[in-house]
Amino acid sequence: MHENDFFNEDLLCALAGVAGEDNVLMSEPMREHTTFKIGGPADVFVTPDTEQGLVATLDTCYRCDLPLTIVGNGSDLLVGDKGIRGVVVALGKGLSDITVDGTHVTAAAGALLSDVAAAAAEAGLTGMEPISGIPGSVGGACYMNAGAYGACMADVLESVRVYKPARVLDDGTRGSGNIIEFDVDELNLGYRKSRIADDGFIVLSATFNLAPGNAAMIKADMDDYRQRREDKQPLDMPSAGSTFKRPEGYFAGKLIMDAGLRGHAVGGAQGTGQGGEAVGHKVGRALDSAHLRECEHVGHARADACVEGTSKVDLTVGAQEGVANPGFRPGREGNERVEVGVEGAA
Repeated sequence: MHENDFFNEDLLCALAGVAGEDNVLMSEPMREHTTFKIGGPADVFVTPDTEQGLVATLDTCYRCDLPLTIVGNGSDLLVGDKGIRGVVVALGKGLSDITVDGTHVTAAAGALLSDVAAAAAEAGLTGMEPISGIPGSVGGACYMNAGAYGACMADVLESVRVYKPARVLDDGTRGSGNIIEFDVDELNLGYRKSRIADDGFIVLSATFNLAPGNAAMIKADMDDYRQRREDKQPLDMPSAGSTFKRPEGYFAGKLIMDAGLRGHAVGGAQGTGQGGEAVGHKVGRALDSAHLRECEHVGHARADACVEGTSKVDLTVGAQEGVANPGFRPGREGNERVEVGVEGAA
């Protein structure tokens, strides 16, 4: 583990006590947990396998003022080569339950959006087909209001349960966080933004409100969307899918091609995909986060020459994977914040 001033034996024992000893790892390489397949070590990597354990882990981190990063599927996460200081809490298999009740589907934050869509299809519920191929977690998708093919999470969400960190008291201490459920119209969902992100909440679960449909037609539509995504995305190299937001009235891929950046490479990072709108990792060539940042920044500089105001979703070196992360301290050594982005990959 990197030398730092915020860990000791008691804190590590406290984390093991609430999350489970087998669920606390030291110096875990983040390249094992991102779709880019790069990233240095996390000081402490915690994988709670119950919601109770997750909440207790979050309470412990906030009470002890530990640098905290939340990750889900790692599909829009760019981690610097120095790794992530502090605690990384991963929402994974242990927090991926999915239940179907009538036309409602409820999923834990760590469930993959594709698995939720598959469960809906199996139950003959329609509405999630366009977003079924987004390679992210439910938590990340809610955080950024992920979307694809003209649809987004706001179209199918009914409510989201979140963890809200307790405020710091006058004496500098914190109590336990609160669990709050918000209806979809309370979440201020917009194009790749939400109240969850703005207010620093952490998603625990989400409930989707769908409609009855024909199971065979639903699955056929999902297959069609999946094929369209496979035809456009760089499946031959590690990536985060489409990297740029779509400016109003434009398509990112066309702007990239007009700017002459299709196939542009910096080190092991290369603009790829059908229209060059994704940034991928060319396996076998040296790659670090600086290559990806430079490749992306060149793309934006040239795209801005084609249309003013081209924007993108925040993607953080040493920070969150699309789940609210109010504990991130950009001033800590090794945790560097940059402006990069992912379109439809929470």
